[in-house]
Amino acid sequence: MKNEEITNALSAFDLFKELNDQELGKIVSVSFSREWKKGSHVFMQGEPLKNVYFIYDGKIKIYKTDTHGKEQIVAILKKGDMFPHVGFFRKGEYPAFAEVMEKSTLVVVPISGFENVLIENPKLCIKVFNILGEKIVDLQKRLEELILNNTYEQIIKLLIRLAREHGVKLDNGSLLLKAEFTNKDLANMIGTTRETVSRTLTKMKKENLIKMDGNGDMILTPERLLEEIL
Repeated sequence: MKNEEITNALSAFDLFKELNDQELGKIVSVSFSREWKKGSHVFMQGEPLKNVYFIYDGKIKIYKTDTHGKEQIVAILKKGDMFPHVGFFRKGEYPAFAEVMEKSTLVVVPISGFENVLIENPKLCIKVFNILGEKIVDLQKRLEELILNNTYEQIIKLLIRLAREHGVKLDNGSLLLKAEFTNKDLANMIGTTRETVSRTLTKMKKENLIKMDGNGDMILTPERLLEEIL
């Protein structure tokens, strides 16, 4: 991508929408773009933290592993998202892995250059804090779900969240969630087993809480699912 294309790409992010051409130009001047193939890693857990990434196109999985190699999915990110949020004000290492789920184009902003722009632009700094605050609230909510809800309730809330974030709204108000998340992925998002997720989804299909189309995509209505756990 040329500088003009990077400018257009970054200007679409909420974080940069209110910047004037000169302010945005300072960020573009230290940025570059790159494509990643499906299955590759943008960075590995424990590597030196050097860049912040903005997704122009594609999908990225953020996950951690424990000492036994068990995977815990932290987030699934798509076009318009940025990561890692700790990159702005934290030194040290990347706290997780970033794996490419589908071919992706990312705008890469070196942290050192970005920090200089933040120092020169207090308004942008405040916007960064607001975004970090939203992420903290989301993580707190998900932690509460793990602590307070049983596995069945966690699976329902996970499906609702994924459908709202990644699904397509249908004419009847339902959401279509494409079959891009395996049962293992779902299990790794809430710390349960693939077998538990499989049994739960089978039960939900029998009770007509969710439906599957010919492509294996899931169709659900968030309001109907919420009635199950309220």
